Amino acid sequence: MLKGIDPLLTPELLKVLAEMGHGNEIVIADANFTAASLAAGKPLIYLSGVGIARTVKAVMSLLPLDQDVSQPIAYMHVSHQPAGWCSALQKHIIDELQADGHADESQCEAIERFAFYDRVKQAYAIVLTGELQPYGNFILKKGVICEPLAG
Repeated sequence: MLKGIDPLLTPELLKVLAEMGHGNEIVIADANFTAASLAAGKPLIYLSGVGIARTVKAVMSLLPLDQDVSQPIAYMHVSHQPAGWCSALQKHIIDELQADGHADESQCEAIERFAFYDRVKQAYAIVLTGELQPYGNFILKKGVICEPLAG
C-alpha cells in the first residue's frame, strides 16, 4: 500500500500506467470483453472483483487525459441503439468524469462495437474487470504531466 494511491491500483497496473506515454491508450473492459485475444502481446490486467465505474475512477486519479485530441475518452456504442444513446452505466461514468473535472460529455466518443475492437488492438494495455453490464468498455488516451513551457 502507498499513501495517496487508490488501493485498487495494483503494482502491475501502476507499472503499466507509468510506462504509458503521451497518446497511449488503456482499455477498461467488462467481464464479457474478448480481452485475451485482443491483448495478444500487450499487458492484460485482471481486476475481477471490481466494476467499470470504480476502475475508471481509480485510473483517472493518476492518468492525465490527452488534451491534444478532442475526444480522449471512447466507449463501446450499444448495438441496435440510436446514435447518442448511452446505457445507465455509460452515462454514470461520463457524469462522474465530468463531476471530477476530467472531461465533459463532448470529450467522450461512442464507437461501434467492431470499430472499438479494432481500436483496442492498438491500445497499450487492457484492464479486465468483473463488470457484468454489457458494453461497459472504455478507452482512455493518456496525456502529459509537465511544467509550463517557458517563453
